[in-house]
Amino acid sequence: MTVSETTRPNRLPWPPMLLTLAALASIGLGMVAPLSLPRAQSVVLIGYAVAGLGLGLDLWAILTMRSARTNILPHRAADRLVTWGPFRFSRNPIYLANTLLLIGIGLGFGNAWFVVFALLSAAAVDRLAIRREERHLAIKFGDDWIDYASNTPRWLIR
Repeated sequence: MTVSETTRPNRLPWPPMLLTLAALASIGLGMVAPLSLPRAQSVVLIGYAVAGLGLGLDLWAILTMRSARTNILPHRAADRLVTWGPFRFSRNPIYLANTLLLIGIGLGFGNAWFVVFALLSAAAVDRLAIRREERHLAIKFGDDWIDYASNTPRWLIR
């Protein structure tokens, strides 16, 4: 355990950085090396629905954290352990929402690069942020964190 793990989980805000990189890479590759998805109306509508679900989940999670008066920045220390709202279903609803948003954009606009980079960025967020955040939360909240983590999936399903 390092001193920084007790004060904050990361030095850099990996999740928003990775989300931005994934979106920019998807747009850029979509222009120079298109990787198309079917443009059927049903696929487009599903994409819009998934993106909307991602935005809604993101907003719900952010408002829940604000109501708890806890830090929302992924590279700063947690003030409180939030276990209600969308955090009842996922320990990481914001990261789940970001992944859904990218997938939805990909489906809605027919750019498969968004789907590819959504999955790659989710894996990177898991390794670079979530694992470190969980160590930080375990140190800071002890048994409360252990109970919460044992009953709530990291993403959505165990």
